[in-house]
Amino acid sequence: MPNLDEAPRDGPVPAGVDIIVAGAGAIGLALSIALAKAGFSVLCLGPAITERNGRTVALLDGSVRMLKAIGVWPALAGRTAPLETMRLVDDTGSLFRVPPVDFVASEIGIDAFGHNVENADLVDVLDRRARQTNGFYRADALLSRHQVTDDGLVGTTDNGQTVRAKLLIAADGAASPARVAAHIPVRETAYPQTALTTVLEHDRPHRNISTEFHKRGGPFTLVPLPPSARATNRSSLVWVMRPEMATKRMALEQAALATAIETESHHLLGSVRVRDRVGAFPLRRVVAQRLIGPRLALAGEAAHALPPIGAQGLNLSFRDAATLVDCLAGARARGDDPGSAPVLGGYERARVGDIALRAAGVDTLNNALISEYLPVDLVRGAGLAALSALPALRRAVMRQGLRPQHAIPTLMR
Repeated sequence: MPNLDEAPRDGPVPAGVDIIVAGAGAIGLALSIALAKAGFSVLCLGPAITERNGRTVALLDGSVRMLKAIGVWPALAGRTAPLETMRLVDDTGSLFRVPPVDFVASEIGIDAFGHNVENADLVDVLDRRARQTNGFYRADALLSRHQVTDDGLVGTTDNGQTVRAKLLIAADGAASPARVAAHIPVRETAYPQTALTTVLEHDRPHRNISTEFHKRGGPFTLVPLPPSARATNRSSLVWVMRPEMATKRMALEQAALATAIETESHHLLGSVRVRDRVGAFPLRRVVAQRLIGPRLALAGEAAHALPPIGAQGLNLSFRDAATLVDCLAGARARGDDPGSAPVLGGYERARVGDIALRAAGVDTLNNALISEYLPVDLVRGAGLAALSALPALRRAVMRQGLRPQHAIPTLMR
């Protein structure tokens, strides 16, 4: 087979591989690397988007373990900031106010809950590592259609090339053309919110504390970033608000937007400067009603796309990837067809509960924030007060938030 590391990025695809991965974002690339290291030949289709748009990802402990296991983590040295404390601040103006709640990683015996990294850096490092992995093949072409055959499938790219495989993994985003082509329905909830994202420079150090202000429009979250050549103190911002407010704030000059951020954060980080692009995206929850189809498995946002609350979205996707690698590697060891219904059924059974739990939790938390119904405020406030007052409860929530305590995938152990 051709070595696509030496071939043009839009060069010809191989005639046949074990697995096609549609999507070359963080999850598609991480999956491709892990599967190639497990002995499969893998073709990853799609461009790796490394444009800087203010988006960062908080990689929790399990995701960091997976990146270490596939040999990617060392290349991220200097590009991540540890998250040693996660602070929740009630800033809703509710009558039932509680003090800030600090979740401290050392309480559960770890140095940090995870690390924050710019999405562009993560994809860039994964892309470079993938091209150095035996069994990995790559083309920037997109998968336009696929057809299931008696013993596998045939995928066709948008430039007319075809490739045979045993399995197609759709990691091609919330709109997932591969999922749509397989007629897998989704449950979708559109929230009356938009998230603004950007990278900030600021005067005061963040001290490796991620601070999430709970506001009526949604969370306002400041997450640590490492120093850059330009600034010692940097953080990423995810500011969720009503769409009409997002439109107004997107129209502000950088200095005016910085002033608004300082006010919303109660000057937590001192004077701030908006140097990078400001991104915006509408909040929605999309959950596929099935995770599999004939010779098809969904992973990442093709399976579930969640609002940016509690750092659950991408970390849930990494658990998809690690679990799928376990299922497929097990099938390979037994000599089973990796695209067979029993193998894929095992993957779906392993993931459906975790996905449903996280999706429901994020939905409940978000709705509790934007609700102005007094009983909801009381329940939310009581929950925060309990977390502050009861160390055992706080530790249990921290452990569950990091990763499930049962059926931990091999790459995350």
